[in-house]
Amino acid sequence: MSSVPYTGSMTAPAPDKVAARANWREFPKEQIWPIGAQLGLGMVALGLGGLLGLLQALERVRPEIYENPATSKYLDYYQGLSLHGVLLALVFTFTFANSFLSLTTMKAFQRPMRSTLLLQGSFVLGALGVVLAGFALLTNRANVLYTMYAPMTAHVSFYLGATLLVVSTWLVSLNQVLTLRDWRKEHPGEPMPLLAFASIVSFLMWDLASIGIAVEVLGFLIPASVGIVNAVNPQLTRTLFWFTGHAIVYFWLLPAYVSWYLMMPKQVGGKIYSDSLTRIVFILFLLFSVPTGLHHQYTDPGIPIWLKTAHFFTTIVIAVPSLITAFSLMSALELAGRSHGGKGLFGWIPKLGWGNPSVVMQLLAMLTFILGGITGIINASYTVNSVVHNTAFIPGHFHITVGTAVAQTIMGVCFWLVPYLTGNKLWQPKLGVAAAWLYTIGVLIFARGQMWGGIDGMPRRSAMGAAQYQPQEWMLSNQLTAIGGVLMTIAGVIFVLMMLMTVLVKNRGVTEIPVAEAVIGPRANWSGLDKLGRWFILAFVLIVLAYGPTFWDLARNGGRATPVRMPQMGYMPLQMPANMGPVLFALYAVFAIAALVGLWKVLLGKPSEPA
Repeated sequence: MSSVPYTGSMTAPAPDKVAARANWREFPKEQIWPIGAQLGLGMVALGLGGLLGLLQALERVRPEIYENPATSKYLDYYQGLSLHGVLLALVFTFTFANSFLSLTTMKAFQRPMRSTLLLQGSFVLGALGVVLAGFALLTNRANVLYTMYAPMTAHVSFYLGATLLVVSTWLVSLNQVLTLRDWRKEHPGEPMPLLAFASIVSFLMWDLASIGIAVEVLGFLIPASVGIVNAVNPQLTRTLFWFTGHAIVYFWLLPAYVSWYLMMPKQVGGKIYSDSLTRIVFILFLLFSVPTGLHHQYTDPGIPIWLKTAHFFTTIVIAVPSLITAFSLMSALELAGRSHGGKGLFGWIPKLGWGNPSVVMQLLAMLTFILGGITGIINASYTVNSVVHNTAFIPGHFHITVGTAVAQTIMGVCFWLVPYLTGNKLWQPKLGVAAAWLYTIGVLIFARGQMWGGIDGMPRRSAMGAAQYQPQEWMLSNQLTAIGGVLMTIAGVIFVLMMLMTVLVKNRGVTEIPVAEAVIGPRANWSGLDKLGRWFILAFVLIVLAYGPTFWDLARNGGRATPVRMPQMGYMPLQMPANMGPVLFALYAVFAIAALVGLWKVLLGKPSEPA
């Protein structure tokens, strides 16, 4: 397979159409359409999930929303909350990562992905997963709020759908690695393009992180939901979930980091501060994203204090790449602003292209994410966490990290990505600037209300509008949540409308994929930074050290029996037979080692001949 970019048909288009359709001809259409289709699936999830989020926010002050016969006939509070969480936290983010990081990999290597079948298969499996999970959610059989661990149970179609959605991400990762092997064959000894490095590491981290949820769902929840087994250790499944459940945050975040590091500097007219430092940031995420999950289980019994303490320290360590990011991006942005005439201490800030909707959306996401990082340190603290654990503080924090840094960056990227995929100019860019400010103001109000209520003891995952036990001080928190939710929804409606009109309105124009160069370029790299197989092995070792003792202890002891309502089978005891523990642990170890050896060979082995 040649490294020369695909140029389409041998028949040249008319001269007046060349410029307008140049971006359509950069890569094969059979690889571009599944990228666009996955992105479209994510936009549908954003639209539906956002509207359901509005209902959740308004319920705080108008509980009759879910009591109204016209609404309650089709939807209740916890069903709406589960749909909102799954559509936005899983479907919207996964489909975007699949599409965006496939395209960035192609752009970085200047070649199509190795396998068109894997690329199209990723879309098909993702779409099928959404259909299956959607069936369970819409029929009110999967109100697990996307945190799927026993004793919460759902219809088997929900678990199958979630599994297919995860498998769709694995196909993208496999395709990236195969494309990397082909590129290395043609460029021996050359450093990997930074855009490709960041894109591939993002998925390698997720490959490790998703092992926990895969073992939980395939080994326990699906068999239990169909009645094949009637004995599951709830604490084991909860630990397996949080093995993935915290690291998934970084899988949501890293595509945003790809844009912030590799594209934002180009969009504001600057350069990346350092190629090597950027690689180090992504390596740190690969190493420390997964061995942090026990900080979600500080209050859980049966897990040694020393292991919880160890996860506290690794959680603090994972804040380091975010701190590096803050300084690196600030440097890149300042260099860009000053190159455009910015003077004085802060004079460079107005020179950053605040009239560009893609830029302003991401700049505001970065600024808001600072607050997300600060509140994240509170959640990670072993002692302070006890004050806010399972309170409304958590969704407040969540909405200024994933709900802002991730969601706003995705919207900012789509302001150039959708025009790139369609060949049409962005429809009404000024509306995008307004939506960026409106969303940011809304999420800050929303998060303030939630976190304020959490500090005052307001529980999370509760229909607070209908609660009869609310103290007076929660009223203002609920009102702020509702106001912020309305503003966020208006901004979301504007964004979805812009995307729809950009697709439908034929207004041809050239849009390129913005890729920045580094001030300190690849020649300054330590060659070991590109040894992804070795970093992957080290990450796996850290996970074994951080989780091995806990999994062994949980699998060996079995846990106590807990009643759980199975969708088809009624109430059944959840207790894993003690003799099954070592067997399941051994199977987990074999699966993990086999996957590790396979990926090691792919990453460091000799490049194969292209198919």
